[in-house]
Amino acid sequence: MAAPRPAPRTVPRIVIIGAGIVGCALADELTVRGYTDVTVVDQGDLYRTGGSTSHAPGLVFQTNGAKTMSDFADYTVRKYGALRTADDRPCFNPVGGLELAATPERLDELHRRCGWARSWGIEAQVLDPDACAAAHPLVHADRVLGGLHTPTDGLAAALPAARAQGEAAILRGARFLARHRVLDVETTGGRVTGVVTDQGNIPADLVVCCAGMWGPRITRMVGMTLPLTPLAHQFGWTGPVPALAGAPAEAVHPILRHQEHDLYYREKFDRVGVGYYGHRPMPVDPDAIGAPGPADDEGMPSEQPFTPVDFDPAWTATLDLLPDLAETKLDEGINGLFSFTPDNMPLLGESPDVAGFWVAEAVWITHSAGVARAVAEWIVDGTSTFDLHACDINRFQRHQLAPGYLLERDCQNFVEVYDALHPLQPMEEPRPLRVAPFHSRQHELGAFFLEANGWERPHWYEANADLVEGRGITPPGPWAARYWSPIVGAEAQVTRERVAMYDMSSLMRLEVTGPGAAAFLNRMTTGRAERTPGFVAYCLLLDATGRLRGDITMARITHDHYQLGVNSPLDLDWLRRHLPSDGSVQVQDITARTTCIGLWGPRARQLMQPLADHDLSNHGLRYFRCARMHVGEVPVLAMRVSYVGELGWELYTTPDLGLRLWDTLWRAGRPLGVIAAGRGAFNSLRLEKGYRAFGVEMTDEHDPYEAGLGFALRMAKDDFLGRDALAARDPGAVQRRLCCLTTTPDPADTVMGGEPVYLPGEDGTAAGYVTSAAYGHTLGTGIAYAWLPADRAEPGTQLEIGYFDRRIPATVATDPLFDPEMARLRA
Repeated sequence: MAAPRPAPRTVPRIVIIGAGIVGCALADELTVRGYTDVTVVDQGDLYRTGGSTSHAPGLVFQTNGAKTMSDFADYTVRKYGALRTADDRPCFNPVGGLELAATPERLDELHRRCGWARSWGIEAQVLDPDACAAAHPLVHADRVLGGLHTPTDGLAAALPAARAQGEAAILRGARFLARHRVLDVETTGGRVTGVVTDQGNIPADLVVCCAGMWGPRITRMVGMTLPLTPLAHQFGWTGPVPALAGAPAEAVHPILRHQEHDLYYREKFDRVGVGYYGHRPMPVDPDAIGAPGPADDEGMPSEQPFTPVDFDPAWTATLDLLPDLAETKLDEGINGLFSFTPDNMPLLGESPDVAGFWVAEAVWITHSAGVARAVAEWIVDGTSTFDLHACDINRFQRHQLAPGYLLERDCQNFVEVYDALHPLQPMEEPRPLRVAPFHSRQHELGAFFLEANGWERPHWYEANADLVEGRGITPPGPWAARYWSPIVGAEAQVTRERVAMYDMSSLMRLEVTGPGAAAFLNRMTTGRAERTPGFVAYCLLLDATGRLRGDITMARITHDHYQLGVNSPLDLDWLRRHLPSDGSVQVQDITARTTCIGLWGPRARQLMQPLADHDLSNHGLRYFRCARMHVGEVPVLAMRVSYVGELGWELYTTPDLGLRLWDTLWRAGRPLGVIAAGRGAFNSLRLEKGYRAFGVEMTDEHDPYEAGLGFALRMAKDDFLGRDALAARDPGAVQRRLCCLTTTPDPADTVMGGEPVYLPGEDGTAAGYVTSAAYGHTLGTGIAYAWLPADRAEPGTQLEIGYFDRRIPATVATDPLFDPEMARLRA
């Protein structure tokens, strides 16, 4: 647990470690917000420090499947586009970007990426071969099938941009100290107090590690594992290219990317820079990376010797795509180091154990200004205008910090950096890591497993294949049909018809105990925690601005004992940061000490009641109540809640009894037609019922009214975190809403999430975007949830969803689509 924050200084003393582009941008963003007592230290020279910034090619591509990353890049484009050096040179060249496709599969991917761009508000268009050739003199129309053009992409001048931002910060009071090697970070009572350098000590109230590939060394000084691996990436320059002779400026044509061969290209007058990710992963131990040499030294620690043999496939693919380069050759090259993480997202935020120690790591030039603004807002205001839940340093499970796991995942992410990844595509190694205690039974039933946070989760069971016949389940389109089986539809329908067992072991569970637990949860959640033991509530975690931090279930087991169902380690971190200092409350992760089976369907009570030593009627255990009981010989905590919209319970027990619980339910359920069902059916059913998923439907960008969660607010309570901010808002005056859309009955029109939503007849500018989607197998319609402007959110509004290169008709519907009277849940 982090130490309590001291009373804030008028201007806190902040030390930023690292004067690369992230450290410079952060100093600029902090000082412009009035935090001017900033010291930036670097072991190298200013501003060519020897890190990744010093050799980065400066490409800024905004399109990304993660909205946050596109938002970072969009801000970077806008900031650097307005940034000038002291001698009035621009820091950004908006030449645009052109991603090329030479196969039908990659052309499909470009249409998907165009959808992402438009969803996030970025101008983009898929061009035909002739238009691609017209956009760039090196592109031949007969070598490509099309290209994605994003006109606002471009080239950042990394070192001038770093200098310009650093000098702006200095004018506001910051100081930059070159050739200061950090030896230690001092702490007292769990809080940062200063930085020790080889040139003396610097007192600090906050320290931000922006050390890039040296970051793991720095974070180790405060006992923190930074999940980052430096990997070498090949980049080289050709000699003069005749087709580019007489270039009027350093770069005038779009940056090119040939992602199916892991390549990108940028101009420098009549030469071409070639970057390559298709070679073998070349990880480097952070402790083996030396410090920068003398100022006049040509080499840099971030540059490894070029390995020509690794580049040979790249040159062959380059000549196939850009035959004009056959008139030149690669003159020089490096293996430059960049930082990779287990999920390819940045590492941002404050240490959970050392108050005042922050990180802004694994950030590329593309996202540098956006990340800096986000972290500065977070430090100054306590929250950011960006959605940062997927970037928060505290998002990882403990197994994800193991050295072997980090190396395996970071190397694989290097391999896949330009791959067309399916939304459901799991990691292949290291697996399996986390399995339910009834994993062997799932194998016997032919479970098809996908992975999430290390958990092996059944997506469907081959044992249910005979249920498909006669149900009219047809496949979705080719993209949605990956990681899919018609069994998914059968399992969904049988859940509504009979009863099904779902593995819910991966649901993260926290235990909150102590004499102050009720008061603490009453303050931290939007629900009423001080209710009679045995209640269960769906409630929200909010920040002080009233924006969402998460949604949880809260069960009061006894007077001073609660069990929470939460989304991720971020919820644990959030609660621990707000614990009272008197020790009256403890919060523990009990996921590994428990397991859970969801038993749901209209026959659930018929199955359970003969096994249970508790009255399971509506009188004995009502909806949203919990009780301890035995199921056969197995002690369980039964919560009458359902994420699929059917009668039933979440049944919690200890892992040593999990297999016995499964077998007991399975034996008793066979005469009733019980099945085991997977996550494919689960996701379809939860969307039919209108249940939101945090991190998908809503994030920390949104407030409860926008997300349709006003019902979870207990505004009559005296106080809860975020209440004052919400009380000042008109719930009916939101500017955007999360809406349920129905699409056609044809499963081929099933979309998957991230797609743009258009007004009919509109082209190019999206009105909103899809969060998640599935086919409703018990309703016979496609379902998508989407964020839309409030004036387009009325039921009956006709819209279109951009899906690859076509439009899917969609209609705003009143949710929930299934059982709006809640009769089945309360049966």
